Amino acid sequence: MENQNNVTEFVLLGLFMNEEVKVICFVIFLLCYFAIFFGNIIIFITITCSHLIQQPMYYFLCHLSYMDLAYTSTVVPRLIRDLIAKQKYISYNCCMTQLFTAHFLSGVEVFILVSMAFDRYVAICKPLHYMIIVNRQRCNIMILMAWVVAFWHAISQMLMVIRLPFCGPNQVDHYICDVKALLKLVCTDTRIPNILVIANTGMLVLATFLVLVASYIVILYNLRNHSSEARRKALSTCASHVMVVVLFFVPCIATYIPPPSASQNDKEFSMFYTVIAPMMNPLIYTLKNTEMKNAMKKVWSKKMFLKFK
Repeated sequence: MENQNNVTEFVLLGLFMNEEVKVICFVIFLLCYFAIFFGNIIIFITITCSHLIQQPMYYFLCHLSYMDLAYTSTVVPRLIRDLIAKQKYISYNCCMTQLFTAHFLSGVEVFILVSMAFDRYVAICKPLHYMIIVNRQRCNIMILMAWVVAFWHAISQMLMVIRLPFCGPNQVDHYICDVKALLKLVCTDTRIPNILVIANTGMLVLATFLVLVASYIVILYNLRNHSSEARRKALSTCASHVMVVVLFFVPCIATYIPPPSASQNDKEFSMFYTVIAPMMNPLIYTLKNTEMKNAMKKVWSKKMFLKFK
């Protein structure tokens, strides 16, 4: 498709139009970002500075915290700034960069969640072979594959949008440069691009979610042969992961599966996987996790001791 692009910048309309609501939301989202930043930094440092980094589950959790921090840093600071800024312009190149970065980092996060589910499946269903199957080399391969697949997903989305002509209005009805919001501004027929978005992002998220659901059904089925104490510990660990999966995947499915004409709440749904899920992850993975709480006490008490020594 020939690119007759007359748009050099976009205007992000944001979440709200009411000025009083914007000020309140500015404070709320600023506090949320601080919680995301410090919560994930604490988890990242705790795991890397303790023996937990040797365990595959915490190795994946460390990468998940890093992805949460990187992903929200591409979205939330801009959202906070635009809540009080009079000019909400974003250049065409910056918009495409944000589109690529957001899809890339969220894609990596999706496949890390799959890797964590695989780790739990092996730990519960094949405990005697756990250290052989989920060794560090295989963990590194899964992380590398997550980056490679996420890169190709993100680059395909960006290249599709770059080839489309923007020659009319430049007001994006979103707080980020999201692919579905941008397609509404294209001045040609967008039926094929919309189908590609559903087939690429929508079906990818849906298929991954179904795989995760199937894996936990198998895990629950296998737990029937374990002792009550083993079941309690396994269910506690799996429950944390299920909560994270639901917070991340269900809003993604609601955003990218329906056709553009049927989706009116994309901005509201996207808040779950851009702000709420990254903010809740540190709490979900630490409040009921005795190993994490003990490691945090050791690591941070040592750091405070060295600071005041």
